[in-house]
Amino acid sequence: MTLALPELDENRPLSLPLQAERTLPNGLTVIAIRRPSVPLVELRLRVPFAKTDLARSAVLGQTLFSGTSTKSTVQIAAELQTVGGGLGAGIDPDRLLVSGNSLVSGLDRLLELLAEVLDDAVYPDGEVDTESERLADRIQVAQSQPAHLARVALLKRIYPGHPYAVQTPSVDEVRAVRPEELRAMHAERLHPAGATLVLVGDIDPEQAVELAGKRLGGWNGQGTQAELPAIPDLVPGPLLLVDRPGAVQSSLRIALPAVGRTHPDHAALQLANMVFGGYFSSRWVENIREDKGYTYGPHSVIEHSVAGSTLTVSAEVATEVTAPALVETLYELGRLASLPPSEAELEQARQYALGTLQLGMSTQAGLAGLASTYAGFGLRLNYLAEHSARLAAATLDDIARVARTYLAPAVSAPVILGDAEKIQAAVAAIVPVQVESK
Repeated sequence: MTLALPELDENRPLSLPLQAERTLPNGLTVIAIRRPSVPLVELRLRVPFAKTDLARSAVLGQTLFSGTSTKSTVQIAAELQTVGGGLGAGIDPDRLLVSGNSLVSGLDRLLELLAEVLDDAVYPDGEVDTESERLADRIQVAQSQPAHLARVALLKRIYPGHPYAVQTPSVDEVRAVRPEELRAMHAERLHPAGATLVLVGDIDPEQAVELAGKRLGGWNGQGTQAELPAIPDLVPGPLLLVDRPGAVQSSLRIALPAVGRTHPDHAALQLANMVFGGYFSSRWVENIREDKGYTYGPHSVIEHSVAGSTLTVSAEVATEVTAPALVETLYELGRLASLPPSEAELEQARQYALGTLQLGMSTQAGLAGLASTYAGFGLRLNYLAEHSARLAAATLDDIARVARTYLAPAVSAPVILGDAEKIQAAVAAIVPVQVESK
């Protein structure tokens, strides 16, 4: 006997947690959010840090916690362990992000150690040499990976002349970075003006804000902040075929225009992307993965950066099915741009999008990440409720309109990394091709 699946429950309204916010005199904004699931607190410090020097920025992110004038990297880690915590840093093209956590009872010490590093990081010679070499090794490995090479080609294709066009330093540049350069960059660029500290956990928000002000109010990293120009308009054109002789797979990438989170079209575009390829039950995934078996993990996503937003389509396919996979991808984009989805398709995508918002807020770490990300774009958690309402209100006409505007093959910028000798003729029969040798 076959049992029918029950109907999905209606999405519950988003309930925003108790929170407090204050901007300190030094320019640091502190946001504290109560999430009492476990006796921990998550910390995210987001500092505007546009990558004007790729190598130095990358190494600085690796070595920020490598020592102060009174503590070694081992001593910093040991002190953090006493409060059940840890801290680490990472850099992307827009910001430096310090992430960590501790027991709630250790929040004061966690903030105290963070403040010490922000004020007094010394970037010891030995640590910088070690971490630079490790980073250089990772870059060398990445440069042999098709996904990385395809990403490099795509960035150059869609961001000509913009700082986003190159996001990975060379091995030689990384190895050439010296500690005194990192100390100078820290003094000039790592400052509280425009930075946001997010604390999420089993905390009293007002008390947490007070504590953060006490420990980080003296952070005086005055300096300059690099400003990023807006990304250039996406220029459609020939498919860029990057030759990788002997490759047994092709990396298919397509860039499409997108809009930021506050744009009136954003919610509808998110849903249109869901219908196309943004989740497992989408048309494109069903077509080239489930039906034809061309690839295992195709996906499309709207990438938001401070300087602008882009929708990217990605799939790895066997060399012999490169042209058929491209045909099916362009077909699905064109189908959605020409014919609106069914009501059932839209509702399924809507339920997935709304459920994902709820899921993102379900853990302390997830909530901290969301709050920090939104803060980097001048948004707060109330954006979630507003965006949920826009997702719920989007109509089939809205989806059809944004699909014609943003997802039509005519506005796309395609890139393929693969063996040009084996795939060029077949691909050129579909779209104009420009070949670039590696």
